[in-house]
Amino acid sequence: MSQRIRSSVVILSLAISLAGCGYGLVGRTSSLPEDIESIFISPLINRTLRQQVDQTLTQAISDEFLRRPKFELVNSPFEADAVLSGSLTAFRVKPVLFGANEGRASEYEIEIVATMDFKRTDNQEVLWEQPYYLFREQYEFDEAELIDFEETAIIDVAEDFAQTLVIDILEGF
Repeated sequence: MSQRIRSSVVILSLAISLAGCGYGLVGRTSSLPEDIESIFISPLINRTLRQQVDQTLTQAISDEFLRRPKFELVNSPFEADAVLSGSLTAFRVKPVLFGANEGRASEYEIEIVATMDFKRTDNQEVLWEQPYYLFREQYEFDEAELIDFEETAIIDVAEDFAQTLVIDILEGF
């Protein structure tokens, strides 16, 4: 066998073995059973002092699942193959960077802690759960804004929270 053929065989073998290792693009694979097609997203329970964060995050999670054509969101747990539910246990905003202007914070860290689970509806089998789901995000605050910066931050961070949560569920993290 010539050197060129041996090299081709080695490269082909390597490519086949890597393809079979389960590698895929982040957010594009799923470790969920194939028969999970319809999902009910239960409104998150808010155990924090911050009002409406539960509604914003629940909507963002729904929107993130809608971006994935494999899944259909349904209006009732009785129509669903699986139910996602959870409780928000902490919502914290703390300054992490201060500007030169009067020592006001210009960047904040938002931390969301939740208890989440994803279960089959037919037998209550837990497909994924996280009793302490921690999400942190840095948020820059424009000091010129006169609106409630926490409200703006929640809206901005909700999409990232939802995307991370859905990827974690689908990929089994």
